[in-house]
Amino acid sequence: MKLSIIIPVYRTEDTLDRCVESVLRQDHPDMEVILVDDGSPDRCPAYCDDWAAKDRRIRVVHKVNGGLSDARNAGIEIATGEYVTFVDSDDYLAGDTYGPLMQRLEQQPDIDILEYPVYVHYGSPRQHLTDFLPGTTYHDMETYWLDGRAYQHTYACNKIFRKSLFEEVRFPVGRVFEDAQTLPRLLEKTTTVVTCSQGLYYYCSNSNGITQTADGQALQMLLQPHVEMIGRLSRKDKAFETYYLHVLNIQMDVFELTGSAPILPLLPVKSEYFTGTQKMKAIALNLLGIKRLCQLNKTLHKVWRSR
Repeated sequence: MKLSIIIPVYRTEDTLDRCVESVLRQDHPDMEVILVDDGSPDRCPAYCDDWAAKDRRIRVVHKVNGGLSDARNAGIEIATGEYVTFVDSDDYLAGDTYGPLMQRLEQQPDIDILEYPVYVHYGSPRQHLTDFLPGTTYHDMETYWLDGRAYQHTYACNKIFRKSLFEEVRFPVGRVFEDAQTLPRLLEKTTTVVTCSQGLYYYCSNSNGITQTADGQALQMLLQPHVEMIGRLSRKDKAFETYYLHVLNIQMDVFELTGSAPILPLLPVKSEYFTGTQKMKAIALNLLGIKRLCQLNKTLHKVWRSR
């Protein structure tokens, strides 16, 4: 089975070679590597062409700058593999990652999305490993989202997707936190997700990346798909309420940065589900409501910073 690996390239001349080398070292015999030069103003366009001249598995797309989503979409348009995955050009893969994963897909052809471990913020004090049990299968996407806490690792880069999932889905152009907006749409077409402990993706820390520099407008783009998901979920158990408090945190950050009216609907939360800070937050939410809790959170942060 063929795997298409889409690598958007923009202003990463210092890390591009490391990224491409890590992909080409993978031991899956049938793969294509699509380098999408997103109008990069540095030497990346030439580097892409050099790589294509050295390895027949590499294809290059040169396009005007349109952002990460637009670059990924350009790669999807020409991908010929039955499966597709994404690698950011400032990240890299551990050796022997794709081979075992593709073998798993050959053994279980019903899998639509195969997710594997990722080292998040690698190279910074915030680095942490998101790992999974040897093999967990989800046929109910609500269970995957809530019990598997997929909302905490919506990254496109540590997943292999059946390409047909993208027939009517593309990454949102001109928006940030695009993965959080795209994964829920893909899950609407998904029947089987498997998480596994094989392989490793190094999601490297980038001081200029959106997760490090997100402002209020960017966080609003992150909040919106989560609010929509809250409205679609049918369960109202502890796993749901844990997710709800996760989204509440985003809502409070958005309010603090923008002052705009909260869009998260107010739902009752059972404080007995939680301990510590989460329990206090649940109690305050039930007593104050969302807007007053957001106002209190903003005031407390202002006082703290003024000390």
